[in-house]
Amino acid sequence: MMNSKDRNTNDMEAKSDSSSSFPPGIIKKSLLIIFVNGFLAWAYQAACPPPPKKLGSPDGPPITSPRIKLRDGRHLSYKEYGVPKEVAKYKIIYVHGFDSNKHFAVVATSASWALIEELGIHIVSFDRPGYGESDPNPNQTLKSSALDIEELADQLGLGSKFYVVGFSMGGQVTWTCLKYIPHRLAGATLIAPVVNYWWPRLPMKLSQEAYSKQFIQDQWSLRVAHYLPWLTYWWNTQRFFPSSTLIANSPDILSPQDIQLLPKFTAGRAPLLEGQIRQQGEYESLHRDLNIGFGTWEFDPMEIENPFPNNKGSIDIWMGDDDKIVPVTLQRYIAKQLPWINYHELKGAGHLFPYADGISDAILKALLLGKS
Repeated sequence: MMNSKDRNTNDMEAKSDSSSSFPPGIIKKSLLIIFVNGFLAWAYQAACPPPPKKLGSPDGPPITSPRIKLRDGRHLSYKEYGVPKEVAKYKIIYVHGFDSNKHFAVVATSASWALIEELGIHIVSFDRPGYGESDPNPNQTLKSSALDIEELADQLGLGSKFYVVGFSMGGQVTWTCLKYIPHRLAGATLIAPVVNYWWPRLPMKLSQEAYSKQFIQDQWSLRVAHYLPWLTYWWNTQRFFPSSTLIANSPDILSPQDIQLLPKFTAGRAPLLEGQIRQQGEYESLHRDLNIGFGTWEFDPMEIENPFPNNKGSIDIWMGDDDKIVPVTLQRYIAKQLPWINYHELKGAGHLFPYADGISDAILKALLLGKS
């Protein structure tokens, strides 16, 4: 017979066994939850870009160029070229492209001084927000880009009307000027302007054909920027799949003419390419550029009306037919839909064609004098 002491001992062991046991699968489920939560925390951290490096701070990049302070407290850094603005007849604001800055103002650096002096041309080039020495704009939009240019012109005293010249991604910014501040423009030139494949009035078949000719990694980078902009930083910094050829400075995107012109493009500016352009962080410069340039636009450039119905100014698009970065087929379609634009297409020219001898002179003459 079992005495009372043995029964008590067995009862305690049973209770202990009962309290230490778990329902079937609970440990696996708990480990799965821990893993998923850990993965999500890692993914969130990986997708969040680091804060920009503050200019002028003890640990940040130095400020080496003049800057203006905008209404919202941000600063824009700029550089002036040509004749003094006090005696200039023509005043131009130059808008740089992707992964570039104010020092790459091709119409100022490649045009002949004789032409600039003869016509009396003053050119202002500025770092777009997040590039070089201009503060990032966390609330940046298409419209804010145009308003930044207007405020820059006002603070520098360029007058009630001025010209805008945009190269590559800077051409997209020029479209925003035509949309939001046409009353301030004396004329505008878009040099190899980047096209957003998702503009509503682009024929789907034409856009898809042009898109399919881009490198696979560029197609994916643009898809992410358009559909999942919050993942742009992660996509362009991860190492599992190849990211943008432009960000990687791949020579594969260059045409034969571009390769010939590359020494002119980089002459004396290698240190800038290595450091200053992206010095505040790639997200604030390159990635935000992709998100805005290839996101959903609040207007379609092909719906813009002629800002000069009385022919008191001109709008020009210059394009190379061998451009590996911007599809010429889309540019031709846009120019056809907007007959008031003067379209110039150069045979055998790539993306860097404005660095070729005489081209910047021709661009300025067409804009300022109406000469083809």
